[in-house]
Amino acid sequence: MIINKAMILAAGRGERMRPLTDTCPKPLISVDGAPMIDHILDHLEEIGVKDVVVNTSYLGDMLHEHLEKRASPTIHFSDEDRPLETGGGVVKALPAFGEEPFFVINGDVVWSDQKANCLKELSQSWKKDMQALLLMVPLDKARGYQGDGDYNMNSHGVLRQKEPGEKATYVFSGIQILRPSIFKGLEPGRFSLKAVYDGLEEKGELYGLELKGLWFHVGTPEHLASTREWFEQHKDQHGEKSA
Repeated sequence: MIINKAMILAAGRGERMRPLTDTCPKPLISVDGAPMIDHILDHLEEIGVKDVVVNTSYLGDMLHEHLEKRASPTIHFSDEDRPLETGGGVVKALPAFGEEPFFVINGDVVWSDQKANCLKELSQSWKKDMQALLLMVPLDKARGYQGDGDYNMNSHGVLRQKEPGEKATYVFSGIQILRPSIFKGLEPGRFSLKAVYDGLEEKGELYGLELKGLWFHVGTPEHLASTREWFEQHKDQHGEKSA
């Protein structure tokens, strides 16, 4: 199935990236020669996505000014008076997607595909009976990440979140495909997508796909510096695609 619409979550404050985010929304911070959100949009355009919703709140005018200069894909804005978090932001934007599944991507995700496009692979792995498909990163492919992961995944791709004190095999990348119907009955407001994942997990309907490339945890200025250094060192590698 071809996934031809997407949403980029760009309304957050980026507290841990201060002081850089005091004057710039985090998705506009540059990595590998361009703002993080531009790399994401380039990858979406590459696989044929035509329409992208970007939610904004903190320093939203800067995102509008920057993104309105793009010729493609077509950008639609979902402006929030106050940040609605990941789940609430998606619910507010749902009318743009109709009944078809769509990508949801954090606006500060950085990855290196290594001659592939993980968004294309995610789209090709989507099955008509799926409700959610999350791109998962093995801990040894998560640069700068020092946590204990988020989920384990069985041979059928079914995800199970780790138990307290357990170390999981995968960390969630912030990249996914979701079906609009999973939000049916949810009231508009501020809430996290994790509440939706938890409900799907209980029914055995939360699926994952392993990222084949590298993913970079860009949470602080220190992480940003090390990520920029990595891309500078690898800029001459042919076929590298970053976001």
